[in-house]
Amino acid sequence: QVQLLESGGGSVQAGGSLRLSCAASGRTFSSLAMGWSRQAPGKEREFVATITWSGGGTYYADSVKCRFHLSKDNTRHKMYLQMKSLKPEDTAVYYCAAKRSSWPSGREYDYDYWGQGTQVTVSS
Repeated sequence: QVQLLESGGGSVQAGGSLRLSCAASGRTFSSLAMGWSRQAPGKEREFVATITWSGGGTYYADSVKCRFHLSKDNTRHKMYLQMKSLKPEDTAVYYCAAKRSSWPSGREYDYDYWGQGTQVTVSS
């Protein structure tokens, strides 16, 4: 069983930066593909970034490309989402997710483990 715990959310002005962290328990962390999904008020949840088990491959939604950077530290059992040039439309609850596979996916139902979420609020 894997438990995920997000941290690093908060409030920031447009143009600012935040770094989200996802800490994982369990011995299988290094074999998990992972990702960050977000849900804004009144909108469907969407994956914004995913990463392969090794951290060698990352994928980004067009809406965050070139502004967000995802990394995975298998020795520390942590995943990080560095967000810069934040926009009000980035406001959402951000969820950490992991799947028992080497390769990530953009589909929620492919993921086996989820965190509780952390709020990110960007004001204009």
